[in-house]
Amino acid sequence: MIDSLIVFAVSLLIGAIGIYAGAKVIVDAEDYTYAIVTALIGAIVWGIVGFFFGWIPLLGPLLVFVAYLAVINARYPGGWVDAAAITIVAWLSVLVVLYVLALIGVTAFDAVGVPGV
Repeated sequence: MIDSLIVFAVSLLIGAIGIYAGAKVIVDAEDYTYAIVTALIGAIVWGIVGFFFGWIPLLGPLLVFVAYLAVINARYPGGWVDAAAITIVAWLSVLVVLYVLALIGVTAFDAVGVPGV
């Protein structure tokens, strides 16, 4: 169980790095702790909405993604376009971090708090 908690914590921190990078680039926000909380809330909302609606073909994944964007939109200044841009930058930066970590054998290629990674 301790191993699972460590993996969750490290994955959450990596996901928060992505959100932090996205928020820094798009809205000039510089609070990593805020990004960690956002990643945690986003992961929880993603999981809950995915549980209830994720099974619906085409509409389910879209609803899950919109719910995640709503979290980003609620937590950071700007509108839906900025939230989408933060999410795109977060996703790309987490891909780079995870690729490097997987390449050197430190972790698997997944993270908590950023969808699709």
